[in-house]
Amino acid sequence: MSEKKKRIGIMGGTFDPIHIGHLILGETAYHQFQLDKILFMPAGNPPHKQARENRATDRQRVDMVRLAIASNPHFSLSLEEMHREGYTYTYRTLERLKKQNPDTEYYFILGADSLYTFDEWREPGRILGACTILVGTRNHTSDEKLDRAIQHLEKKYQGNIQKLESLNIDISSKMIRSWIEEGRSLAYYVPDQVIDYIEKNKIYKDCDKDEV
Repeated sequence: MSEKKKRIGIMGGTFDPIHIGHLILGETAYHQFQLDKILFMPAGNPPHKQARENRATDRQRVDMVRLAIASNPHFSLSLEEMHREGYTYTYRTLERLKKQNPDTEYYFILGADSLYTFDEWREPGRILGACTILVGTRNHTSDEKLDRAIQHLEKKYQGNIQKLESLNIDISSKMIRSWIEEGRSLAYYVPDQVIDYIEKNKIYKDCDKDEV
């Protein structure tokens, strides 16, 4: 009898900074799909986010993720993409992990907005060939636009995309950065340890709110 495959979720992103929306999506995926753990994987050099002046350094982004997930035993920090030369592409990361760990099934976690632009990613077919995509939904209801996007992508790339039963948390790292510049409180939107770290290191004080 063959051994049961491990089920690992991946929450990727620049995490600039990490916020409760990321954590809630990760926790929802863990429970809904009976995953063994969730890897929080900061992107090292994403090709779509190159203008990053006055943002957190790579080290600071990693530190903030580590602080945010420290109390959760099924969340882990992965530095898989942090020390790669050149741009980091999701399909390369997933194919590398699959080759290294053939006994593992990977579940890549996305928000709905990212799924709508998935056709523009590098090698979307190879991404879906290497993992199941889990996508956040809105307020536990069936979003017709999201359903159409899922059906289109599954048919085009012969992949598997599942919806997460997650709350619709209308929050983004861009919004958090603008709040910091305005001096607005981040309480309950960002973990306390991360807020303390941002304040201590004076991150985002002069960031450009127009950058994504």
